[in-house]
Amino acid sequence: MRRFKTEKRIAKIKSVIQSRQSSLRVILENIHDPHNVSAIFRSCDAVGVSKIGLLYTIEKFPKISKVSSASSNKWLEVEKFSSTVECITKVKSEGFTVLATALDEGAKNFYDLDLTEKVAIVMGNEHRGISKEVAKLSDELIYIPMRGMIQSLNVSVATAVILYEAQRQRALKGLYEKSELTEEEVEKMIDEWSRK
Repeated sequence: MRRFKTEKRIAKIKSVIQSRQSSLRVILENIHDPHNVSAIFRSCDAVGVSKIGLLYTIEKFPKISKVSSASSNKWLEVEKFSSTVECITKVKSEGFTVLATALDEGAKNFYDLDLTEKVAIVMGNEHRGISKEVAKLSDELIYIPMRGMIQSLNVSVATAVILYEAQRQRALKGLYEKSELTEEEVEKMIDEWSRK
């Protein structure tokens, strides 16, 4: 299938794959609006997240629009969970520190954290926030500092703010310049992406 792609397109695919950050993951918990989910997919692709977890215990799993996601969903691996314990346990078993966003007195300013480590960021429902179960199972609760009267950003905007800080920290450490994947994994993904 690669033969139908130009050398320029193959080079672009390889460059993107090599800069993917498999040590940075996003988990969406019961986010209701599919437009928000699609916008988050776009931000994830933009900063090099390779896998998104969809944790849906109340809401229905979202249908991702190709238009609003700008087709970013086809470049991301999606893992679905209907159990909070299963989701958080699995992510932790893979070595991730779980950071969940919450307006909570015990939450830490996310700018004070090292986002270059293996971290999974949980974003909660637009109205309810993260569940008590996620709050209990997470390693840290985090918040985005705000100066206005309203202590709330749109969930897709909040996700982008956190991800772009993670990208900034990772770029400073040169993490985008060295692939987290083996050469074999890169070649396999090039073949897969060339068919998309």
